[in-house]
Amino acid sequence: MKKILVIDDDRDICLLLNRFLTKRGYEVTEMYTGKKALTYLETVAPDLIMCDYRLEDMDASTLLPGIKAKYPDTPVIVITGYSDMRTAVRVMKMGAYDYVTKPLLPDEIIFTIQQAIEHNEKPGVKAEVRVQLNPVTEQNPGTSTHSNIYGNKYVIGETDSFKKILKQVALVAPTNYSVIIYGETGSGKESVAQEIHMRSKRCDKPFVAIDCGALSKELAASELFGHEKGSFTGAMNQKIGCFEIANGGTIFLDEVSNLSYDVQVSLLRVVQERKMRRVGGTKDIDLDVRIIIASNELLWNATRTGKFREDLYHRFNEFSIDLIPLRERQEDIMLFAKHFLQLTNEELNKQVRGFTPEVEEIFKNYVWYGNLRELKNVIKRATLLTETEFVEARSLPFEISNFSKLQFADMTQAVTSPIVPAYTEIKKHLPKYSVNETSLREASIDAEYEMILQALKEANYNKSKAAQLLKIDRKTLYNKMSLYEELRNHG
Repeated sequence: MKKILVIDDDRDICLLLNRFLTKRGYEVTEMYTGKKALTYLETVAPDLIMCDYRLEDMDASTLLPGIKAKYPDTPVIVITGYSDMRTAVRVMKMGAYDYVTKPLLPDEIIFTIQQAIEHNEKPGVKAEVRVQLNPVTEQNPGTSTHSNIYGNKYVIGETDSFKKILKQVALVAPTNYSVIIYGETGSGKESVAQEIHMRSKRCDKPFVAIDCGALSKELAASELFGHEKGSFTGAMNQKIGCFEIANGGTIFLDEVSNLSYDVQVSLLRVVQERKMRRVGGTKDIDLDVRIIIASNELLWNATRTGKFREDLYHRFNEFSIDLIPLRERQEDIMLFAKHFLQLTNEELNKQVRGFTPEVEEIFKNYVWYGNLRELKNVIKRATLLTETEFVEARSLPFEISNFSKLQFADMTQAVTSPIVPAYTEIKKHLPKYSVNETSLREASIDAEYEMILQALKEANYNKSKAAQLLKIDRKTLYNKMSLYEELRNHG
């Protein structure tokens, strides 16, 4: 029986998840604070952890490093509300496997849990290290079958900016230059690195990807360079590091600026001398490896603040590629959406044909904080929930299908601002109606909807707290939310 640890300060959510997951054969333990969860993890190793992003004593960005230091390979699923969406995406770069948004949907929870556990059980799969061996094509060495960029099939964007990126990839791939790839979270930096590798003369050698943001400070050197038996407490056997595994091929260091100063010093020697030494070792190992790095911040700025070594930056900066955010490439959104739908259909053995015009319009107007990764996850979730031939708006996450209304809520006040009394603060920003535009009943429904939406946002989608702010009981809040959902789907 797989063990799942649920960490949430909302005891109702813990209880519901416990009952739901227990019925499906999981052993569930509840913890209500991050501190207690870390203490529990000192003695128990769960198979999966579900953690609310915002707890009473800490948030996931503080809790996750503690979890990963103890169990680096245990998948963590972050539970988040709309107001934490951008931060949750960044937390994934720290090692979280995935995130689910409130309100929680049973099918989505089970699907995400099953995917996480199955992924972790695959031989050789680690949370922060991915090794790919690419067969030589029957064409000339260094040519690509285009099988890895942005999924299992090659997708070429229609915007000029994306085509420019592909030209840069084709230009630098045959060389041995080090490459820096800049781009926001989820914009496809690793996929571009894979494509550079596939078009290079090293395409038949390993491609090793490491998420440096998920490496603990204590174990980063061991993961990268390996260690000898007995070199430190817990080093029971000799370990081959990622650079040795990638020898002859390509190593991709994502979020490289997160590496500690000491590791950066060791990395500089690798770049300069093409030699390395395992932790605790005395013998130099020759390396022939191409290094591609990625960052969501300008490394030159990081050198100015002392976060990243300037000499290391200049060694890496032989060629750079800037990836454009998905929101600035609207022509590509539906192209990638249809591609991800095809992949998800194959994975789920479904035959969803496409998207309704309403969904396409929603996709084009949404800002896609998590870029391609967020788009892919949204489509996987929507396809799972779709029972018709086309994905409809009701299958999308709440924060996306209601994005325009949530933007209205954003204009009222900051998330952390108190709303006491709730009505006094919210009613100032409610839309104004004329008699000719709508009926009194419709205006009342819309105004009430906006009040509830704002209260949920201020309470971080904790429905008990939102009900208190609105001075109604929890059952009334649920009933009203169900009414709005029915009106939205059938109105």
